[in-house]
Amino acid sequence: MKNKKNVWYGLATILVGLIYFPVLAQQKKSIHRADFSGEWKSKESISMGGNIVCTYSEGDRMLYKTMKIAQQANFISIEVSDPSPNSGPAKSKEKLAFDGKATEIDRAPGFGKKFTVKWSADGQTMTVNTTVRLTIAQKQELVYVTEVWKLSNDGNSISVQTYAKSGLLGRDRERSWTTVFDKATWYSKLFL
Repeated sequence: MKNKKNVWYGLATILVGLIYFPVLAQQKKSIHRADFSGEWKSKESISMGGNIVCTYSEGDRMLYKTMKIAQQANFISIEVSDPSPNSGPAKSKEKLAFDGKATEIDRAPGFGKKFTVKWSADGQTMTVNTTVRLTIAQKQELVYVTEVWKLSNDGNSISVQTYAKSGLLGRDRERSWTTVFDKATWYSKLFL
């Protein structure tokens, strides 16, 4: 009788192990992504650092020094509303989806862009790969831009490392630069 009980306990333990360990192995580790939510300000726009401002049309987030970012599980929305370098105040909102699918935006005749967004394996950097289309002298030109976004350890700044490559006007150009956005606080809103 005692042996039967021990056998049943042993079989139950083996059965639990056969179910528990495969389930445990299949569970994905939850990756904590950097959260870029908030209002951010910079001394210059992302596009100005590499002098590629001519490739973006009015309303594009790359032209602005202030961004309001709202991050959700599957996307980030970036709202810009500060004065643009060309023609005063403008307001625009761009949605960057994390689904890996390309998003296309047509800003004006002859100007547009197509981009994808990808997170690093550790969830601490976000990479935006963009192809900008523009028409110069009735010829379509392309500019390839890669932005790598990283939140500082204290969460008070975002650095955007940007790399751009173009063949505008028959000249191959490659540039890279970093733009830093600081978190806007009530104090900085009063005096900036």
